[in-house]
Amino acid sequence: MAESEAGMRLDRWLQMHRPGLGYGRLQKLLRTGQVRVDGARAKAALRLAAGQRVRLPPMSSERAHAPARERSASARPLEEADRAFVRGLVIHRDREVIALDKPPGLPVQGGTRTERHLDAMLDGLREAGEERPRLVHRLDRDTSGVLLLARTRRAAQRLGRALKARSAAKLYWALVVGVPRPSEGVIDAPLVKAGGKGEERVHVARTGEPGAKAARTRYRVIAHAGQRLAWLALQPETGRTHQLRAHMAAIGHPIVGDGKYGGASAHPGGEIARRLHLHARRIRLPHPSGGMLEVSAPLPEHMARSWELLGFEADMAAESFLEE
Repeated sequence: MAESEAGMRLDRWLQMHRPGLGYGRLQKLLRTGQVRVDGARAKAALRLAAGQRVRLPPMSSERAHAPARERSASARPLEEADRAFVRGLVIHRDREVIALDKPPGLPVQGGTRTERHLDAMLDGLREAGEERPRLVHRLDRDTSGVLLLARTRRAAQRLGRALKARSAAKLYWALVVGVPRPSEGVIDAPLVKAGGKGEERVHVARTGEPGAKAARTRYRVIAHAGQRLAWLALQPETGRTHQLRAHMAAIGHPIVGDGKYGGASAHPGGEIARRLHLHARRIRLPHPSGGMLEVSAPLPEHMARSWELLGFEADMAAESFLEE
């Protein structure tokens, strides 16, 4: 591996050097130990060092045994409609960073049963002679809002370090069932992940349960409609899978539309849409070139309609939570 590629995650290095290898197939190769680094099995998140040797099975053999759907999807050129669609999501663009307003319902990456996803459209954001934009973090399929991309490998490394070091402040808006008491606090509850790819689920860890990872979420009630529904500002201090959804359900106030964690109680009925009401409103972190990058995204249509129905209006309290 070249000196200039030192520090890259193994999965991202493979995606760059083997663009024809579908995401689902790549993950399977990593899970089954068919990808080796210096002769040893390696996980997707391994940070590569200069001079290391990465070995994969022969590409021709692997592609021959890949599912026909995956082979055709990876080889399919980007349609003009998808190119226009992804360009329409851009809310910030500079020489090193692109920020998108991800719509709810669109997966960030693909899988065995997912052909249309954001990662497959990123070529639509590449200008002539440029590198392909890189994802630096994720949002759940049904979560909307700010999603950052790096336009260069250098930018990806610096943004990745900022996110890993918790130099980034993320603000989410959510509509939850009931009104949390106290109206502001911290949920400090370790989480355990279960389930395979596409079926991930987490729960609050029992004392001594193996696999538990620390998880902390700050919350503040911004407004409420009686005792039935409340608008919350959420700031995750860790970045666990489904953290905000699991934490809110754990304290008895599931996010509206989140049947996975809140069950039937997450659907209040009436004119409130049966869709997840969780939005990545704003992100602030060091810019790869210096200074601070701060980007905000407007509420998606279904949440904006719920805000209107409930009489909620954005105010400084909702935004200032990130400043504290």
